[in-house]
Amino acid sequence: ESQETRSRALQRGTLVHRLLQSLPDIPQGRRRDTALAFLARNASGWTESELAPLAALVLALIADPKFAAVFAAGSRAEVAIAGRVTTRRGGPALVSGQIDRLVVTADAVLIVDFKTNHAPPSKAADAPQVYVRQLALYRAVLGKLYPDRPIKAALLWTETPEMMEISGPALDAELATIISV
Repeated sequence: ESQETRSRALQRGTLVHRLLQSLPDIPQGRRRDTALAFLARNASGWTESELAPLAALVLALIADPKFAAVFAAGSRAEVAIAGRVTTRRGGPALVSGQIDRLVVTADAVLIVDFKTNHAPPSKAADAPQVYVRQLALYRAVLGKLYPDRPIKAALLWTETPEMMEISGPALDAELATIISV
């Protein structure tokens, strides 16, 4: 894989994240034009024939009924999170980052991390450990803020498109490896 190919894939991922962050707040009738204008400004070196499908991909994700809860009114994009978890030795492990999409309802909390990989794993058990670890840490911090609600975590694979929930036991197991430092 060439440096140019990798750079392009990273740029694509950034563009998709930014569109998924901002477009749900734009009235539906203006989303396509807004997406294309954003891409025209921010995707230097991309042709119009490359940008239109990228805009279409993101618009389809936002409109997909499977993901309605993720992009519903009241869901929040790019939520900064900071907190700490306690290691087994009693010391603090600091946690900070950005949650791509956070959905808080009276019944539950949903953490969604967008992934733009072209070949996502077919099952949650094969999700990259680094992704599961990140979700486990975010879930641990949010558990202190919302002790009365179940906190779910999922990876939204933008290219497939599919939302892959990581089970509570899998997140707990990953967290146990972190806090056993």
